[in-house]
Amino acid sequence: MKYDIVMFREFTQPEIDNFIAKCNFTDSELQYLLLRCKDNSNVKIAISMNISEAQVSKIAKRVKNKIKKII
Repeated sequence: MKYDIVMFREFTQPEIDNFIAKCNFTDSELQYLLLRCKDNSNVKIAISMNISEAQVSKIAKRVKNKIKKII
């Protein structure tokens, strides 16, 4: 099953756990995923992670690419 747009809030907890187990996320990617699954915007994530929105966008792209490889 392939998703063109990854909608994190639509994943179940077991699916999220599977991604965490199989995707080999970095610490920042994992932090992004967990915050995004709680439906935080990229702006809120940037503030929470104390990084720029541009950096959040780069992390988001990496996370989405890793998830797409296993679904």
